[in-house]
Amino acid sequence: MSNTFTRIGVIGVGQIGKEHLKTYLEMPGVEVLAIAGRHPGRTEQVARDYGIPSWTTDYRTLLTRDDIDAVSVCLHNNLHRPVTIAALEAGKHVYCEKPMAGSYRDAAEMLDAAHRTGKLLSIQLSTLFDLETKASKAVIDAGWLGKPYYACSAGSRRRGRPYVDGYGSPAFVQKSQAAGGALYDMGVYHIANLLYLLGNPAALRISGRTYQEMPIDPARFQGSGYDVEEFGAGFAHLEQNITLSIVEAWAVHLDQLGGSYILGSLGGVRLQPFGIFRSLGDLDLDAKADLEDFDYRLKNVHAEGDAYTGPQQHFIAALRGLVPLLPMAEIALNTMLISEGIYLSDRLGREVTAQEVREQSHSTALEG
Repeated sequence: MSNTFTRIGVIGVGQIGKEHLKTYLEMPGVEVLAIAGRHPGRTEQVARDYGIPSWTTDYRTLLTRDDIDAVSVCLHNNLHRPVTIAALEAGKHVYCEKPMAGSYRDAAEMLDAAHRTGKLLSIQLSTLFDLETKASKAVIDAGWLGKPYYACSAGSRRRGRPYVDGYGSPAFVQKSQAAGGALYDMGVYHIANLLYLLGNPAALRISGRTYQEMPIDPARFQGSGYDVEEFGAGFAHLEQNITLSIVEAWAVHLDQLGGSYILGSLGGVRLQPFGIFRSLGDLDLDAKADLEDFDYRLKNVHAEGDAYTGPQQHFIAALRGLVPLLPMAEIALNTMLISEGIYLSDRLGREVTAQEVREQSHSTALEG
């Protein structure tokens, strides 16, 4: 593939698809040649608005083009597997929205297809490129934490349920489209982030509960088909004797749950607000950092440029052979297993093993 010019197609032109388009069109040496969307009027309008030369309502038509190197898959979760696998088998590299799929089984098949075809598969895990994540990785890689043993993945909104709280479409709160709620929508970012920082250790056992308790406007509820969780909590026992606790809420009666953090034998790190915590004998030390200067040095002194600015920039840099692709799909797959493990534990009322999740996971995919 050329190191100077990359040709892209985008499948799905809703809110997320437009964000992908904006990012690609701001990147030098990247050209979006075609888009695919379900609705002809909307798709044609997006093509006009963003100056895209070609559009179609059939993503398969886009995939037959031999002048497209890679595609972005910007569809609802249960469409990720069929479209991603079709793209990989058509010889395209794939950058897919999070979560990886609607179920662990579907996500595993996507990764298998990438290995089988020899094409790159990356998942939109934007938090891996946050300044706080980069700084935390530097701290961990330098051994400042000692042996990590506990991590907390946390995220919340006060009242931020899609559609029923005033934004987004009903598809975000329907299992038939999204497969899950807060854990799949927000939790994936925080869980994946900590797995990345910990070296993506395998999950061994998982337990958890999910809830839908807070009132919803009656008219919004009636028209939403709402059948996913607003709150999920769980524990995952990972390899290397690490415990990961998880709490994720679309809506909660609290100002904040607190940010994600990792504890080690010698120190701890909190991601937001970023802080490093250690002890020097009897002296406890709390340290902050100049993250902007840190990022400047990464980009200029270490000549990373924009290769780690965000997930799309990283995907393009990897396509051009400038940097190795971070194991985004592997991390996303592990995240899927843990999230689905919480759902399975809630359904069975007990702790489950990772093997049980693998064996009981079933496809939720819809044909595109």
